[in-house]
Amino acid sequence: MKMKEVDEMYKEKYAKSYFMPPVITYDWVKKDSIEKAPIWCSVDLRDGNQALVEPMGLEEKLEFFKMLVEVGFKEIEVGFPAASDTEYLFLRELIERNMIPADVTIQVLTQAREHIIRKTFEAVQGAPHAVVHLYNSTSVAQREQVFKKSREEIKKLAVDGAKLLKELADETDGNFTFEYSPESFSQTEVDYALEVCNAVLDEWKPDKTRKAIINLPTTVQVAMPHVFAAQVEYMHKNLKYRDAVVLSVHPHNDRGCGISDAEFGILAGADRVEGTLFGNGERTGNVDIITLAMNMVCHGVNPGLNFSNIMKIREKYEQLSGMKVHERTPYTGDLVFTAFSGSHQDAISKGMAWREEGKSGAKWTVPYLPIDPAELGREYESDVIRINSQSGKGGIAFILKQNFGISLPDKMRDEVRVWMKEASDKGHKELTPSEIYSIFEEHYISARPVFDIPECHFKQINGITAEVTIEKDGEKQVIETTGNGRLDAVSNAVKKYFGISYELAVYEEHAISKGSSSKAAAYVGLNKDGVIYWGVGIDEDIIKSSIAALVAAGNKAVAAKI
Repeated sequence: MKMKEVDEMYKEKYAKSYFMPPVITYDWVKKDSIEKAPIWCSVDLRDGNQALVEPMGLEEKLEFFKMLVEVGFKEIEVGFPAASDTEYLFLRELIERNMIPADVTIQVLTQAREHIIRKTFEAVQGAPHAVVHLYNSTSVAQREQVFKKSREEIKKLAVDGAKLLKELADETDGNFTFEYSPESFSQTEVDYALEVCNAVLDEWKPDKTRKAIINLPTTVQVAMPHVFAAQVEYMHKNLKYRDAVVLSVHPHNDRGCGISDAEFGILAGADRVEGTLFGNGERTGNVDIITLAMNMVCHGVNPGLNFSNIMKIREKYEQLSGMKVHERTPYTGDLVFTAFSGSHQDAISKGMAWREEGKSGAKWTVPYLPIDPAELGREYESDVIRINSQSGKGGIAFILKQNFGISLPDKMRDEVRVWMKEASDKGHKELTPSEIYSIFEEHYISARPVFDIPECHFKQINGITAEVTIEKDGEKQVIETTGNGRLDAVSNAVKKYFGISYELAVYEEHAISKGSSSKAAAYVGLNKDGVIYWGVGIDEDIIKSSIAALVAAGNKAVAAKI
């Protein structure tokens, strides 16, 4: 097909299925951030559960409920009790076993159908506080194709359902709040959705002491986020009893805009968000509450939910739901804080040092990290800087310092990176911290291909006199030399024994900051014919660590001569 033919095909087949409000305002655009967290309602146990290939069983749902409570959710939609025996029994277990904390409200879903509403109230009897969530579909497509009913008939379904809710709530033991959703709001004429919602509210007559919830779902996401925000703002400004209404949004993610819909919806007047952990739900999922919450944290807003141990939450979620969290899922994926790129690693490493030195004050300003991974219980050593063939010297230095207390001299870093890059390239893999240290140890600490110095004795006579035992090919020889210090004296013994010349170009030492605080690390760089040969020594005695570093570097210098 030619491009023009394709253009015409799409124009003929598809059209906008959303409706702009009759009066459009963009007051929400004037706000650049969310100032406070909304009311959160988890729908994991209903919307999330019904989207699973194998819905959770009773015990799994009970465990999932406990996890949601621990995270800090105060409103939890626990299911559709009229849908199945498991859903019904789960709700009864929660109530009869007194598993619902005093500050937690459960929520149940019911269609606007009499027998389902009655079954629902039977299920919630005795609940300390429950939201009964009534819905019916209002979109053009649903009215015409599914229900074959007029606008008035669809509105009557909602109103009759609202009346029955009120009637049964008065007859049923428990404390109830009412919620109404014009399902498929995203594809409903906005003025008509308003008309239906206001008709429902007229039945309930909420007040400030007994509020009702109006929930606006993007049941199927069909528009750009700013369109949804305009729809929400119109509802926010025109709903009756507005001071007595909690305006809620329930975004799905069909266009990949669930987060934006929720954030724009809050800016446009929504007080509440219904969503799931990790964005589980029908088709492409519901809005991911974790991402929403942590986005707020990035702007200094307390979300009121605790994700400080996110990997344990994720583990339990995956275990109970059978779903997997993608590596690139914001905040929670395995790789979202990970930097492989050398320039990124260097910037992060320098940013962390800047912060540790107190130069950024209390503010988090580390490059490439929009949020402190520690907020989620993520580890810098394993989650942030990871090493492969693309990694730079800064990242490798960071891993060695964070994990093993090794502070590489700046001049040494390029050469260390070459060895790591070679190992990653050959193995076609990422290098773990232990593999990085093993490679480092092989090349700089334990390298003894030519000789070793098992013993040294020093006397302070006109400087330092040293008796240095050099072992080569199984034979030992004592070399007596002098120097302006112990290390210089030992170095002179090596030069004398092998008949070579070099300059001690670099010497650095420091206490090991990881593990035993009594150990010291020494770094020696020998300049022979313009080439630097590096060695590292680690010992409880700084003299022994310095000599070990010299021996490692000296072996390379001698090997180069041979």
